[in-house]
Amino acid sequence: MKCAIVRELDSLEAFLRQKGQLHCAVVQGLDFTDADINWQRLDFQGAVFLGCHFPKEVTADFLVEKGAVVFPQFPELPYNPYRNRLYARAELMEGWSAQEDRSVDKIIYDHFVKKGKSKADILESLAQRLHDHAIDDGVRDLLGGRIEEGGQKKVVGIMGGHGTSRDDPYFKKVVQLARLLAQQGYFVATGGGPGTMEAANLGAWLVDASDQEVERVIEVLKAAPHFESPGYMEAAQKVLDLHPEGGTSLAVPTWFYGHEPSNLFSRHIAKYFSNSIREDGLLAIATYGVVFAPGSAGTTQEIFMDATQNHYGTFDDISPMVFLGEKRYMEDTLLFPCLSQLADGRQYSEYIYCTDEIDSAVKFIEAHPPVKYVK
Repeated sequence: MKCAIVRELDSLEAFLRQKGQLHCAVVQGLDFTDADINWQRLDFQGAVFLGCHFPKEVTADFLVEKGAVVFPQFPELPYNPYRNRLYARAELMEGWSAQEDRSVDKIIYDHFVKKGKSKADILESLAQRLHDHAIDDGVRDLLGGRIEEGGQKKVVGIMGGHGTSRDDPYFKKVVQLARLLAQQGYFVATGGGPGTMEAANLGAWLVDASDQEVERVIEVLKAAPHFESPGYMEAAQKVLDLHPEGGTSLAVPTWFYGHEPSNLFSRHIAKYFSNSIREDGLLAIATYGVVFAPGSAGTTQEIFMDATQNHYGTFDDISPMVFLGEKRYMEDTLLFPCLSQLADGRQYSEYIYCTDEIDSAVKFIEAHPPVKYVK
């Protein structure tokens, strides 16, 4: 049966609102074990169930006979391949203590490593891909306005070195940049790890904080400047104790680099197994621009990935590329002159900019909203 519109049902309330008419419905990760439902009266033709739990009397054979497609649960996994929402900080950190890291995040990472990471067997690989597909869906829900008020997000990505320490001047600059972007109505997205990524999510978290409060937070974090420093996570938790309520942003980390801690300052965490999907996807959703703070090889890779998307109009739109760090990008690496030469005569040549000034970076993004790529 062909479906003009596929309905995603990711809550019991949404399922019940269908009143038994489940044509073209995808039911994702729901637990029906204790739900009071007359299953005999439902119309399952064309319905798809992804990893749902059913009462004992509702078997897969029964559902298939009624016209449904059933994706079953995978046994003995520490993660849910069919999850119907993004991760939150509390979920991933559950089980963590300063004495021992038995967090959900660490347990999943250890499983990932044990299974060979990208060399996992066919069932584990399939489970990981289904999980990452579910995360993709969660990101679309968030950015499309289904999860929070305010409608569609105006996403600006912020990239930079994972090794940038909390006492580095650019850590503070990125905090201030992300805070100003959030105040101007943009939605900050990062790779979710330490360094520049932590600074960007922190800046969005502190959207309503005063300048003095921002200064105090940075001083607290400087006590454990690097993600391998003793007390690194405790310093971040101290900041959350000082500012338990903060602004919204997205972190997009990966278990491929699971030895690096996910930072604690994003409200939404889209954590992937596949690093390649995560990197390309993060740049793709940053439709209102990407800011590149100083970084090393990983940041350089992201610069040319983003340039490629603009160069060929991969996702139909062209968006700003802002280089934060004149010495780094104009002199030390020559990346900005290189990219300027590459873009010469092409549409996105007017969408690249290099500065050391926070206000100038934000004003450039405001003055250069995304435009349709013209062949």
